[in-house]
Amino acid sequence: MSSIRNLKKDINNVLGDVIEAVYIVEHANGQQGSEQGTAIIDQAIESFDRLIAEVNKKEVENRKAHLKQVRQTLEKEATVLVDQINKMV
Repeated sequence: MSSIRNLKKDINNVLGDVIEAVYIVEHANGQQGSEQGTAIIDQAIESFDRLIAEVNKKEVENRKAHLKQVRQTLEKEATVLVDQINKMV
């Protein structure tokens, strides 16, 4: 089940990169701890928790389709978060 391990790593890496990007933008703009940045970080953490819980679900009808849906959800949520980061600039 290396695909599950890779999916968990992808979730961790993508959302970790989003959080890091918030810190970089805040530092570049001199806005450390901004409300907007904190909200984006909170959303990223909530997404992480929810997506990992979805990956760990064992009682799904079609596991492969379920994991594919989780990956698509990750892509959508990451895109939304990146758009919010771009608006911070």
